[in-house]
Amino acid sequence: MTPHVLEAINVGKVYGDGQLQVRALYPTSIEIRRQEVLVIMGPSGSGKSTLLSILGLVLAPTEGEVRFDGRPVTNAKADVLAQLRRDKVGFVFQQFNLLSGLSALDNVAVPLLLRGTGARERSERARRVLDLVSMSDKVNVKARKLSVGQQQRVAIARALVADAGVLLCDEPTASLDGMSGRLVLDTLQTLARLENRAVVIVTHDDRVLRIADRLIVVEDGRVREQSNVQRINTGAIQ
Repeated sequence: MTPHVLEAINVGKVYGDGQLQVRALYPTSIEIRRQEVLVIMGPSGSGKSTLLSILGLVLAPTEGEVRFDGRPVTNAKADVLAQLRRDKVGFVFQQFNLLSGLSALDNVAVPLLLRGTGARERSERARRVLDLVSMSDKVNVKARKLSVGQQQRVAIARALVADAGVLLCDEPTASLDGMSGRLVLDTLQTLARLENRAVVIVTHDDRVLRIADRLIVVEDGRVREQSNVQRINTGAIQ
């Protein structure tokens, strides 16, 4: 097993053709490692969302390649990429996109339902991941009755239910208050440390820095890595 589950090698992205070309991301190489929280920060329009979309196999890079578990996947067929996204990559967004009339359990089980997984297995797996995010006491509570922080933890459980090795989070704490934000960050850190997952967080929220193992800063499409963990966790970003 490779130490990194996901690897981007000299990936870059250009939108448009000819004189209308816009460089969104300059060539960069990044390793996404198991048992680690990687934080990506940068101003709006810097290219960090483009980078996250490439890492999530949603957007094809103009140059370079992406490898998953050491296997090149950049030029894979659409159905192969779709299966990788479904089975290997979990996405968590600022907007939770839960079905308000369904219970926490049923919301988490939706990806398994779409895969045709049987009812008993859906329930067992959904309960397991809800327990991982400390929501086992809310399995039968409808999403609309959960607090904002609880809804985010349900969204994280939903992203994990297919046993994804990589969890990609886009502004997961942006709409959360202090206590809820801390609980979600503690959950993400625990998933990386104890569940052998790779967690990537794109954010503007400085609170996330306290769980960062590595920090990547994106500015004007250029990526630089700040690897001094002590300076990251004291907020001293240069």
